[in-house]
Amino acid sequence: MIDRDEIERAALVDFHCHLDLYPDHQAAIARCDRDAVYTLAVTTTPKAWARNHELASKTKFVRAALGLHPQLVESRADELALWKELVGETRYVGEVGLDSGPRYYRSLDAQKQVFGEILERCADLRDRILTIHSLRSVTAVLDMIEAKLPISRGKAVMHWFTGSAAEMRRAIELGLYFSVNHMMLEGEKRRALVAAIPLDRLLTETDGPFTHVSGRPSQPTDVSLAVVELARLHGIEAPAMARRITANLRSLIG
Repeated sequence: MIDRDEIERAALVDFHCHLDLYPDHQAAIARCDRDAVYTLAVTTTPKAWARNHELASKTKFVRAALGLHPQLVESRADELALWKELVGETRYVGEVGLDSGPRYYRSLDAQKQVFGEILERCADLRDRILTIHSLRSVTAVLDMIEAKLPISRGKAVMHWFTGSAAEMRRAIELGLYFSVNHMMLEGEKRRALVAAIPLDRLLTETDGPFTHVSGRPSQPTDVSLAVVELARLHGIEAPAMARRITANLRSLIG
């Protein structure tokens, strides 16, 4: 029987969570500190940055990321200028990237323009850490990272990776990390893809409140579910996997 308390004592990491989309934003952040979950609070627009940064700056376990979500580019591309004004205030950038799903394909050119300028600015600043959305756009995302954000100038984490095995190999070669949630470990095909991620490139996430556990929105502590499944996948104890992921976080931000 796996002791969840033992996993949590080993520390947990939720590297992609929309804390400002929970009913009580301030309480959601406070829970991360109370439960000792290292949490990256991503934002979807630059206008959300100020409040996220204000609340996160008072905590030990939460950091805010400055984002401009690709699904919102069609209506909010004009906020790129504000993003550029604010990015000097944080090392963390996200959620950013590309989405060529049916609902957002028509804005793909605009998304590429925005994402390209984000990557270029991050490269100029050199030490930024990005969490990247790549739905149906993995090759395009990797092309742009390779061209505009070499590993010597920044670090990137593929959030909820849904690409092919070949695209994963390329992302690994480019030095990228991957944040994995429990839904990515459902089914043999998904598990096989996740199993190919090197252990030293693994992080965990919830993408809460967009994922669910037992019919409710995921909370940052629910990354323990991904930890348990990743441990089973690799044949190690869950606390050891939790420590591995925490070590990866230290390496990423170090």
